[in-house]
Amino acid sequence: MTEPRKIIIDTDPGQDDAAAIFLAFGSREEIDVLGITTVAGNVPLRLTSRNARIVCELCNRRDVKVFAGADAPLKRKLVTAEHVHGKTGLDGPDLPEPTMDLQPGHAVDFIVETLRNEPEGAVTLCTLGPLTNIALAFQKAPDIVARVRELVMMGGGFFEGGNITPAAEFNIYVDPEAADIVFRSGVPIVMMPLDVTHQLLTRKDRVARIAAVGSAPAKAMVEMLEFFERFDIEKYGSDGGPLHDPTVIAYLLKPELFKGRDCNVEIEVTSELTVGMTVVDWWHVTDRKHNAKVIRHVDSDGFFALLTERFARL
Repeated sequence: MTEPRKIIIDTDPGQDDAAAIFLAFGSREEIDVLGITTVAGNVPLRLTSRNARIVCELCNRRDVKVFAGADAPLKRKLVTAEHVHGKTGLDGPDLPEPTMDLQPGHAVDFIVETLRNEPEGAVTLCTLGPLTNIALAFQKAPDIVARVRELVMMGGGFFEGGNITPAAEFNIYVDPEAADIVFRSGVPIVMMPLDVTHQLLTRKDRVARIAAVGSAPAKAMVEMLEFFERFDIEKYGSDGGPLHDPTVIAYLLKPELFKGRDCNVEIEVTSELTVGMTVVDWWHVTDRKHNAKVIRHVDSDGFFALLTERFARL
């Protein structure tokens, strides 16, 4: 047996963020969650910090430390997504308020200290929301960049376009300056764009298999999905909505489910029309240096089989 992979989950829960955290908690033999850091995004920081603790408690993981981070983007006014996730971010189930406390100190300091204290190349950063905390950590302590094993992120789009503007995906759009810092940092990046997540639809048969697990986390997830998918069903006319953030954790567990290629990715930070766009040089038409592995294809049945099987372990 190899040692579990050490990760920090940086997140703005969000029903699909919750699914990613559930997947990590259901994979204890392969994944060691060193801590969860929260950022303003889908909903304000107060609620993302609340929601992360709720998910921990649903899984009886009060041992996991949750740190609150940035409450606003680096340079912009916060844009949130209650129109998708509801007023709490986890609308759907009736969830009790968390009883576990937030950790003292700031998420950025936790990220810096953890990367300095763990062996070089031991920690993977799993980012499910805007990249504000990560950019702040890299700015505060540039030495930690070389210590990161990999940064696996949900964000961006290329052929699929955007979901908050015609050009931009939400996580990048909320803080494009932070994304620009991260993509220019030299950290090894794996990028899960909308092109992949839109292949992972929460069809009724897939949700039914999660419901059949019967556990409290599975029940909560199903009720979250029933709320969450209504926006995308109306928007796209699809059978279910795309399930974005669990792709990050699934990639760590079964990278063979995913296919992509190394590319250069630049972040648009100035254009009013396309701010937040991830400009992916998929066809290598420039000589710009590759700075990310961009995923384009996923085995959707294999992904949902993995997700359902791990819910059965919670």
